[in-house]
Amino acid sequence: MINKKSLWFLTLFSLILVLSIYYITMPSELLLSVNNNSRKEATKEVSSTNEENESAELVSLRVESEEKMLNKINELKKILSDSKASTEEKNKAFDDLQQLNKNKALEEKIEKNIEDELKLKTFVSIDGQSIVVNVDSDKHDSKIANMIMRCIQSNFEQQMKISVKFKE
Repeated sequence: MINKKSLWFLTLFSLILVLSIYYITMPSELLLSVNNNSRKEATKEVSSTNEENESAELVSLRVESEEKMLNKINELKKILSDSKASTEEKNKAFDDLQQLNKNKALEEKIEKNIEDELKLKTFVSIDGQSIVVNVDSDKHDSKIANMIMRCIQSNFEQQMKISVKFKE
């Protein structure tokens, strides 16, 4: 005869089994959309905590940049997962995806360097050989702009086109 402990064990085991089978057979597109939604929520939480320290301009630039980057990543992932895409297209998409990740990491590194060295809140955007720095400072000073440019250029071997914009 089955006692209560055995009955509970069988009930919970069967529930776990059913849920795991459901999860395994779930379409991967649904899982990707769930992951993207959770990333967007996490980004909103991070930006809401950073709003206290940053101006609205910098926050809006960050959100806009994140949205563009997520859209570009989704496009590249579609190309990578497309069975009809050629090998060259997939290689190009993969290289572009790697470059996006490198640029994002470099942007964050530059922002951190500027904050550590110059105690300024900034937003950095890298596009090829061009770097745009938005500074959260009411003081428009050419010395500060020059120091920012030197700080950024020290991270690169080749000459970069750096522009510094101050808050209006």
